[in-house]
Amino acid sequence: MTATHAQPHARAQAKASAVRDVLTLMLLPVPLIAAALPATFAGGGTRRWFGGRGESQRADAQAAKDAAAASFYELDTAQRDLRISIETITAVDSSPGARKAVADFAALGQRIDEVSHTYITAVDAHDLDRDDLEPSVASKARGELTKAKADLDRVKGELDRFEQGLGPLLDKAETQLARLAPAVERARQALLSASNALDAARASGLRADDLAARLAALGPELTKLNQGAGQHGVADTLQRADRVLRDAEAVRTEAERLPERAQEIDRRLVSLRTRAQALTTRAGSVEPVLSELRRRFTAACWQDLQQVPDHAATSVRQAEEKLKEAGKAREEQRWADATSLLSTARALLNGTDEAVSAAGDRLQRLNAVSKDPQQEIDRTRFAIRDAQRLAMTGRHTPEPRHARPLDDSVARLERAVAALEGRHPDYWHFLTETEAVRNTVARVVSDIREERGAAAPGHGG
Repeated sequence: MTATHAQPHARAQAKASAVRDVLTLMLLPVPLIAAALPATFAGGGTRRWFGGRGESQRADAQAAKDAAAASFYELDTAQRDLRISIETITAVDSSPGARKAVADFAALGQRIDEVSHTYITAVDAHDLDRDDLEPSVASKARGELTKAKADLDRVKGELDRFEQGLGPLLDKAETQLARLAPAVERARQALLSASNALDAARASGLRADDLAARLAALGPELTKLNQGAGQHGVADTLQRADRVLRDAEAVRTEAERLPERAQEIDRRLVSLRTRAQALTTRAGSVEPVLSELRRRFTAACWQDLQQVPDHAATSVRQAEEKLKEAGKAREEQRWADATSLLSTARALLNGTDEAVSAAGDRLQRLNAVSKDPQQEIDRTRFAIRDAQRLAMTGRHTPEPRHARPLDDSVARLERAVAALEGRHPDYWHFLTETEAVRNTVARVVSDIREERGAAAPGHGG
C-alpha cells in the first residue's frame, strides 16, 4: 500500500465527518435546528433528504465504510511492521529458510495489494455524502465495503499466521544484531590497546617494525567496521570484528612481551656462548679417552667414536657462527630470526655435548665391566627372574606370548656371558646385549600389567 492509495481515504474521512456533522444537527431540539439552518444552507437552494429507510441505508453504508477503513489501516500497519522483521532477517540470514520467508512475504504482499485495491475501488466508487444518494446505491456500497473488509481481515489473518512462523528466524537474527555493536566495540578497543602497547615498546627503544606492519594491515578492516553492517552485512561484520579482535590482541600481547623477549634473547646469547667455549675445552679431552680405549679394548669397543673429535670441533664452530648471526639479528631487532638462530646453535651444542659425553661414558662403563662383569650379569638375571615370577602369578603355566620372549632373553644372556670367555672379549657387545635383554624384559612386564589391569573388575569405570 502506498501514500497515493491513502489519499482517497483521507478525502472519504473528510466527507464522512461532514455527514456526521449534519446528522448531529438533525438530532438537536427544534429551536437549535432552526438557529443552525440558516448557516448550514446559506446561499439558498434546498437539500434532498431521505427520511426513514433511506437515511438508515446511508448510515449502514457509512458504518461499513468506517469498518473497512479500520481494517485497511490495521493491515497496512501490520505489513509495515512485518517488513521491518523481514529486513532484519535478510540482513543477517541467507539460509534457505530465510530465503523462503522472503518469498512468502512477497506473495503475501501481492495478496495484500489485491484486497487493498478492491477496498480502494469500492471507496472511490461511492460518494456516500451526495445529497441525492439513492437507497439502492447506499445498499450496494454497504455490500461492497463489507466484502472488502472481510477480504482485508482474511489476509490480515494470513499475515498474523506468517508472522508467528517467523519467530525462530527473527530470534536468531535479533540475537546476532544484539552481538553486533558490542563485537565492533571490542574490536576497536583491542586495536587501541595494541596501538598503546606498541607505543610503549617503541618508547623503550624497541622498533617493533613487524608488529607495526601487522597493526597497519588492520587499518582497512577498521574502516570496513566503521562503514557498518548496512554496507557489508551483519554476518561479515561480525566475522570481521572477531578477526580484528584476535589479530589486535596478538599484536598487543607480543608488543607487551617485547622487552622481556629482548632480555631473554640477550641471556640466551650469553649462556650459549659460554657453553660453546666450555664444549671446546671438553672436546679436547676426547682424544686422550680414545687413546686409552684403543690401547685397552678391542676395536669394536671404540670404532664408532673415532670421528667424535672432528665432529665436535665442526659442530662447535658451526654453533659459534650461528651465535654471531643471532647477535647481529638481535642488534637489528629481528626477533624471530634471532630466536631461530639461537635454537639452531643450541641443537648443535646439544649434539656435541652428547657425543663428547659418550666417549667418557664409554670408557667408564668398559672399565667397570672389565673389572667385574658379574654385577652386570646379576642385574640382568634379576630382571628376568622378576618378570618370570610376575608371569606365573596366579597361573600354573605362563602365557606363551610372555614365556617365549623371557626364555629367549635367558638364552641371549647366556650367549653374551659365554662370549666373555675369549682372550680379547668384546665388552661393549656384552653391555649392549645385556641392555637389550633388560629392555625386552621390561616390555614383557609392561604388557602383563596392562593386560591384568584391563581384566580387573571395575576397570575403566
